[in-house]
Amino acid sequence: MKITRLETFLANGGLRNYLFLRLHTDDGLTGVGEATLEWQEKTVETLLHEWVERRVIGRDPFDVESVVGGMIRDQYQGGATVMTAISGVEIALWDIIGKACGQPVYRLLGGRCHERLPAYANGWYGGADAPRDFAERARVVVGRGYRALKFDPFGVAWKDMSAQESALALERVAAVREAVGPSVQIMVEFHGRLSAGCALDIIRNLERYQPAWCEEPVVPESIELLAEVKHKVQAPIAAGERLYTAADFYRLISRRAVDVVQMDIAHCGGILQSKKIAATAAMQDIRVAPHCSIGPVALAAALHFDMCTSNFMIQEAFGEFDVPWRNQLVCGWNPIAHGEFFLVDKPGLGLDIDVDVIAEHPYVSNAFPSLWDDAWVRDFTQERNSGAARG
Repeated sequence: MKITRLETFLANGGLRNYLFLRLHTDDGLTGVGEATLEWQEKTVETLLHEWVERRVIGRDPFDVESVVGGMIRDQYQGGATVMTAISGVEIALWDIIGKACGQPVYRLLGGRCHERLPAYANGWYGGADAPRDFAERARVVVGRGYRALKFDPFGVAWKDMSAQESALALERVAAVREAVGPSVQIMVEFHGRLSAGCALDIIRNLERYQPAWCEEPVVPESIELLAEVKHKVQAPIAAGERLYTAADFYRLISRRAVDVVQMDIAHCGGILQSKKIAATAAMQDIRVAPHCSIGPVALAAALHFDMCTSNFMIQEAFGEFDVPWRNQLVCGWNPIAHGEFFLVDKPGLGLDIDVDVIAEHPYVSNAFPSLWDDAWVRDFTQERNSGAARG
């Protein structure tokens, strides 16, 4: 079996443009992947056709280690763009392999490790400002069956916060905790906003609300600062979504800079690379909770990884707070119910893209806002929440 063609498809999903890809083989099998990267979807698409395509055409899709390892070695410059392109193809290779073997991907990578895949909600707090707004939206999330939710209470903060800004952020967290009760997990998202000193002050004040984790409190590239914060607080720390290489994850894990590793399968080299990162984390008794804020094919890859990974903790869920046409982009596939994910045991990833629906939702330039622009606070998922509620 050989790969004969690589296709790409851009679709708008409200806050993001999703970049899907499809590999064809000479015996008629196809595999789908996703290479979505905020603000850079067209750049990744160009890279897929100008560089990645010639690296995979003619190759056996079963040779994942050789094909993907060779691209990671040869890409030279590194970074999110090229690693996302490589990751998207890697995901599609596993889809082909699963179909060729008549097995879901997770069975080929270790088999079932979990009876259930718990989810935590994200994307639910768009337009919220006052603490009561956060509380009202949090009650809706719990009403849908979620036992965990994540949110960023820090507005557009960068490095330091005034006493008034800090107080408002803490009031938002307090309001959510009161609204959902003590048994629901809350994850506090920092988006790498704060200096180490400011993060320490904030996290110590947050600890009374028992966060399940504080996520990316300092800039993601500074593992040293992250370790400094982690070792001075009691609350668990999570990070990793903006790391892209095995070497960076090794530094993160070996320094025990986190309690939870959040690799993004669509950016760090794909499913097999994520399994290697998880194995490294397991040796340090560190759990993994894959980041996945993009589209449904990337989510499918994450779910197969979750199912066959022993130190998996919980999976991020945007789907019920996204655009109402999200699931139609993948032929109606919808893996979540009552705050948990499930997998139907179909070969490969278990879903396919719908090219006709994709064509109905064309690319929108600069769809994703800056997280340091008031627009993201004002508009983040607000329309999509109402649309999802109708759907």
